[in-house]
Amino acid sequence: MVSKSDNPADPFKKALAEATKVLADNPELSINYSVDPSGVSGDNIRLPQVSRRMTKEEVLLARGTADALAMHHKYHNSDLHSRFAPDGPMAREIYEAMETARCEAIGAKDMPGTTGNINAKIGVEAKRKGFDKLTDRADAPLADAAAYLIRTLTTKKDLPSSANNVLNLWKDFILDQAETTIENLTENLDNQERFAKFSRQIITDLGYGDQLGDEPEAEAEDDENQEQQDENEEQADDPESSGTDENNDETLDAEDQQSQDEQQDSAQAQMSSEDSSDEDFDDQELPDGEAPLEPPPVQPISDADPNYQVFETNFDEEIRAEDLAEQVELERLRAYLDQQLEPLKGAVSRLANKLQRRLQAQQNRSWLFDLEEGILDAGRLARVITNPTTSLSFKIEKDTEFRDTVVTLLLDNSGSMRGRPISIAAICADVLARTLERCNVKVEILGFTTRAWKGGQSREAWLNQDRPQQPGRLNDLRHIIYKGADAPWRRARSNLGLMMKEGLLKENIDGEALEWAHRRMTARPEARKILMVISDGAPVDDSTLSVNPANYLEKHLRDVISMVEKIKNVELLAIGIGHDVTRYYDRAVTITDVEQLAGAMTEQLAALFDSDPKARARVNQLKRG
Repeated sequence: MVSKSDNPADPFKKALAEATKVLADNPELSINYSVDPSGVSGDNIRLPQVSRRMTKEEVLLARGTADALAMHHKYHNSDLHSRFAPDGPMAREIYEAMETARCEAIGAKDMPGTTGNINAKIGVEAKRKGFDKLTDRADAPLADAAAYLIRTLTTKKDLPSSANNVLNLWKDFILDQAETTIENLTENLDNQERFAKFSRQIITDLGYGDQLGDEPEAEAEDDENQEQQDENEEQADDPESSGTDENNDETLDAEDQQSQDEQQDSAQAQMSSEDSSDEDFDDQELPDGEAPLEPPPVQPISDADPNYQVFETNFDEEIRAEDLAEQVELERLRAYLDQQLEPLKGAVSRLANKLQRRLQAQQNRSWLFDLEEGILDAGRLARVITNPTTSLSFKIEKDTEFRDTVVTLLLDNSGSMRGRPISIAAICADVLARTLERCNVKVEILGFTTRAWKGGQSREAWLNQDRPQQPGRLNDLRHIIYKGADAPWRRARSNLGLMMKEGLLKENIDGEALEWAHRRMTARPEARKILMVISDGAPVDDSTLSVNPANYLEKHLRDVISMVEKIKNVELLAIGIGHDVTRYYDRAVTITDVEQLAGAMTEQLAALFDSDPKARARVNQLKRG
């Protein structure tokens, strides 16, 4: 007998999945719910997770996302889209946003009921991004504003206030620059190819025409003309021309043969003249029968996965927090952090004191008794009184295992952590560092993000090299050291305020950050090493995932976790904020409210330090999806 699900959200999720298939006009669609970013991949649609609580925001976001992705699946042609896609990052961003708006606008025209759902989704996303608080046009994304304008002009419906704020900041500029082009919006909306050309013209009007690249039609025409020209030349069968070609071929063959004779390598018989030069050099370095000694083989980027690729590492950055801002600014940001979290600070401190008492209690209750010297055992004085011949009893405190311990807190510094999550993570790390320092446990606090949104200098280098296939990671890493393990808390206190710095939080590439933290811990002399990861989402970097497999970063994270847990020289645990990390980490806890972070951190650490196996097992009971 099949048991009925006790999750009240399951009927809603099932109904929404069926409705999405109907809207997309594809009954074979696979609908999944995940905390990972939503999206469409072939016949798979990934929707936002809906918890048991089924909050209004969760329901609106799920319905709106389902409608939007169904429209995208129904009205979008990926091949056509790629054909007209611009080369430059800003132009590409505007192009993508406008195509998304087009699909949603067609859906709203054909199925008016989707308008309200998608608008609700736009409102939730815009509010999460902080669009309602923007006052300067420079801080507002132009691509989003262009997409919002397309929606309002086609649906004749007002946007949510948070999204409308961004639109208002850019609306006059867009209409001034592209007024003539926008007049043709309606007639181009239903045809994706015409709309792609329309979008490229809008991009030109907005001043990003230099990022468009070659026109697809021009390329096709040139290829056709070239083919026709080649056919004409062949039909003409010019003897002089033919003779010249033959002579050139003979010359190349002679050069190839000469190179082969000199290097005694008959396997390279059909080498071109350009390749011949490279091959000659290589053969001179590597004679037959000898293994290459110089240069040494290139070391893999990742110890966990030798196949993990990074296009460019020269732009990556490992930097101390104090080098990213002046001391005056760090103090100001720290003051802002303290002020923002003053109501929460007391609760966090109480939990930290609870942890300290538990740790110190373990220290104090671990004794050796009935010794000849040490501290007088007052509890056994009664024996001396009743029997004066009994000698005095002494005791000494035993050393505890966790005294020779280092704890590393690895904090996700991605853009989705902006606001209260990063604030609470910072103050919890701060208070725990103080607490563990009092117990003679060294603490290291690290953060990870990227230097740019949607690819930095690495992506530019990739574009300049004609976009080679499967380039691997395409963004510039920024790994931040907020507090070294040997640095006292008082010297690093102000550094944690850096997390409040505007513009610091960007993308998150978890696998490489975890491997970096693990390498740092491995080099430490302490006998016991504990690594705690705090994150609110799966690895995400738009520039990398746009040109690599969709699971590229997630697979690497799993590989790194597997390596760390297999080596077993570091105890690894994780806390997910609204994100199910239990599918990655064996020892993990997921919290749904950032207010729970302090309690989760203290309980996890307390369980690790507890000598009682039953008490230590409490950490596993904290797991919840």
